Amino acid sequence: MTTPTDGIRCPFLGPGEFYLEYGDIDYKVTVPADMIVAGSGELLNPAEVLTAKQLARLNEARNSDKTIMIRTADEVTQTSSRPKNTGNLTWHFKMMNTRDVAFGASKAYIWDAARVNLPEGKKSLSMSVYPVESAGNGAWGRATEYLKKSIEYFSAKWFVYPYPVAVNEAGIAGGMEYPGIVFDGITDKGDELYWVTAHEIGHNWFPMIVGSNERRYAFMDEGFNTFIDVYAADEFNHGEYAPKRDGEYAPGKGNPADEIVPTIADPDAPVILTSADAVSEKYRHPIEYFKPAFGLVLLREQILGKDRFDYAFRNYIHNWAYKHPQPEDFFRSMDNGGGEDLSWFWRGWFYHNWSLDLALVDARYVDKDPKKGIQVTVANKGQMAMPFTIEVKLKDGSKQRMKLPVETWLQNKAITFVIPTTTEAESVSVDPDAVLPDMNRGNNTLGVK
Repeated sequence: MTTPTDGIRCPFLGPGEFYLEYGDIDYKVTVPADMIVAGSGELLNPAEVLTAKQLARLNEARNSDKTIMIRTADEVTQTSSRPKNTGNLTWHFKMMNTRDVAFGASKAYIWDAARVNLPEGKKSLSMSVYPVESAGNGAWGRATEYLKKSIEYFSAKWFVYPYPVAVNEAGIAGGMEYPGIVFDGITDKGDELYWVTAHEIGHNWFPMIVGSNERRYAFMDEGFNTFIDVYAADEFNHGEYAPKRDGEYAPGKGNPADEIVPTIADPDAPVILTSADAVSEKYRHPIEYFKPAFGLVLLREQILGKDRFDYAFRNYIHNWAYKHPQPEDFFRSMDNGGGEDLSWFWRGWFYHNWSLDLALVDARYVDKDPKKGIQVTVANKGQMAMPFTIEVKLKDGSKQRMKLPVETWLQNKAITFVIPTTTEAESVSVDPDAVLPDMNRGNNTLGVK
């Protein structure tokens, strides 16, 4: 095994996991001949460790969008499924420009694989290994499909997957990632298996490609990865498992904007920039996964807009691939790519747990005449600022909206403005879609006086 000698190497330790420098790793695994080894990187000696039938199937999988069985459940107990049945075999792997490698080995592996289609005609290989207890399309029989589609989505959307192979292994780990290989629950099925597969392989972007340090800034690893999972779930098979609900994006099945409020309101909750080892288990998911992920959803969907956000986030990944960004590097990248100063957002959401409470104070016709419009007063009772939408519900059943920018709150804690109308209105609402983390929705709607 060869690794860099002049970089930082921190072993897996507690919630901070590991932090490594990049290098090329050439490694060999010697095991009893009846075992299958699944490892990070490219297998360099397949003819020595696979049967002729398995080699042919593996080559077929490299050109197939359908999952191809390399070793079936029936073959697991057949001595003919191994090139020899006594002694040892050495499996030789190599992985380039990687932070680490990992492998799994078992006599009981079923093995399947399929081609991964990457941008500009590039290809990779998705494969899964699992025992017969995990087989079937209701469970691990679709694991390779989940892995393939996740990689294809992340590659097309953000940055091309750089490795020749990706492996999904069923085991006792609830979910753990390494470059080119992930370890997921042996009993996982359906949406749970899809979500954990997408999340763990997503870590190949954060922190395997963008080399953030989870020991110090877990949100740049878990939070960013959880964020990209949200949209991957929306895209997979026309939203088969959407929205993403695995306890990592949000703890329940309600509105994420409401679900983050208890954490923000908790005076004991740490802030996002707290180091991983200083965050207790109670707050680990809310602070390291959920809040940063939902913050980026807000930034994409409510603040910058999808086009500007995607451009900025994509540039961040490309500019910091195989490097080690700090939080300030990310913040500056998003400011530059998004084309505006977002320091107010970083300060309130990442450096602090500031709360937002938008309140409708008054809504009345100008000069008591519906044709002159509705004069509305909105107050911000919290420290956090956000752009917001105002909706007027008219008595004829129609609705009209205005969106006000975050600059509304630069000098004001309350603002009065006129919404143009020509007919009588029933009510006025702030944040009508409940997309903002408003601490009190009870003051968001008023009847028109």
